[in-house]
Amino acid sequence: MKRLLTASAALALTTGLAQAEFNLTILHTNDFHDRFDPISKYDGPCSAEDNEAGECFGGIARMVTAIDEARGRADENVLLLDAGDWFQGSLFYTQYKGDLAAEFMTKLGYDAMAVGNHEFDDGPEGLADFVKQVEFPVLSANIDVSQNNALAGEIGKSTVLEVGGERIGIVSVLAEDTPETSSPGDTVIFSPSADAAQAEIDALTGDGVNKIILLTHVGLPADKRLAEELTGVDLIIGGHSHTLLSNDDEDAAGTYPTEVNGVPIVQAYAYSKYLGELDITFDDAGEITAISGDPILLDASVAEDEDTKARVAELAEPLEELRNRVVAEATAPIEGSREVCRAGGCEMGVLVTEAMLDRVADQGIDVAIQNGGGLRASIDAGEVTMGEVLTVLPFQNTLSTFRVDGATLLEALENGVSQIEEGAGRFPQVAGMSYAFDASAEPGSRVSDVIVGGEPLDPGKMYGVVSNNYVRNGGDGYGMFVDAEDAYDFGPDLADVTAEYLAENAPYTPMTDDRIVAK
Repeated sequence: MKRLLTASAALALTTGLAQAEFNLTILHTNDFHDRFDPISKYDGPCSAEDNEAGECFGGIARMVTAIDEARGRADENVLLLDAGDWFQGSLFYTQYKGDLAAEFMTKLGYDAMAVGNHEFDDGPEGLADFVKQVEFPVLSANIDVSQNNALAGEIGKSTVLEVGGERIGIVSVLAEDTPETSSPGDTVIFSPSADAAQAEIDALTGDGVNKIILLTHVGLPADKRLAEELTGVDLIIGGHSHTLLSNDDEDAAGTYPTEVNGVPIVQAYAYSKYLGELDITFDDAGEITAISGDPILLDASVAEDEDTKARVAELAEPLEELRNRVVAEATAPIEGSREVCRAGGCEMGVLVTEAMLDRVADQGIDVAIQNGGGLRASIDAGEVTMGEVLTVLPFQNTLSTFRVDGATLLEALENGVSQIEEGAGRFPQVAGMSYAFDASAEPGSRVSDVIVGGEPLDPGKMYGVVSNNYVRNGGDGYGMFVDAEDAYDFGPDLADVTAEYLAENAPYTPMTDDRIVAK
């Protein structure tokens, strides 16, 4: 490889260095997902009262302050980079699409951005509208957009940024399964990310650029593979997997940076909760001689910029109209009370799991599982508003798809009914399958008669599952899903999926059946 970054070199300057040094501060974000308002500790909406009480995180007003302060304490050489997915995740996106991302990223002075998969959620045209509003380069080396009239000529494969008289090469790649997780369409052609990245790195190196950053939206596991496969990369700044890398947080997935094959990798979680801050020293040859930093937690200690806060409040006013928007009609009340949905099959559980399964019908998914505790209300008969759907599903959970074997699926069901007598939120509402349970039996041996697709559950067979990102990542005791295969946690918002399903099936008639039977 071009250069090897040892652990000691990553932490301290090489002694006796004769060459001139170049110091660079990189501020970076990823997976913002339209969290312009502050978020709760669960990454969902945070009320104004809780925000005033200091219990919220992030939001664009804190991001403005944090970036201003970081620029103020850094040397003059600063880059602000984003690793993709500013789009999708709140009602701000529903109302404004990419316009707010363009407005605030311009205000913040970003230097470059990776295309994320959710930037295609409104097709190539939605991304094109955004790109035409910003002046910084929007990059992805492994997509060919030349056949799309809206995007042709708008997306670069790489760029060179001049900072302090030095040339910094930025190369970007996007997850190859984006056609399955978003809507790029047939005219956006994907190629292998490693091949595309290496071609751009080689071209930049041939042009004399000796400092090259790979700005990716592929997820940490893929970033590690790229670090192993590529040559000529100095640093990988990633997104897509919503990973916190940190030297201070005991729950972090690794150190900041995490080093693979001599290449440092950084990522800063998601949802505006952190701002990544990395200080790097290069020598004349473009070798990293020192690297340090950590993500900054944007908690209540970071003041909200008042002008930005006022602008967000102004932009939020039309969202009330959106919450009042009628999305469907129900022929009868849809039961979603905690007393019912945490103890057995319920009408809201049927609605939400069927909506989940319908949304991923073309992805080889067999079953849907939704924790009963994620269903927070019933819906009255008659007109159904988006606000009512959001009251049922307020957490901004996203659809997760993954694969597990039948034995793991049975373990999940056993977990789901293990605390039924306590009214625990883990109770499993399901679609695409049925099961029976005996609450009087010992926990761990309560479930029987599991049927998937008309056949008894096969412990050794692999099944496709759709759930929400909270459950997939081990919430409510579903730790057996954490290491699932082919996991993708960042699908559309569950509330949006449910609202769209209601609209497609209006007038909607609530129902329950024998998919969940108490013995």
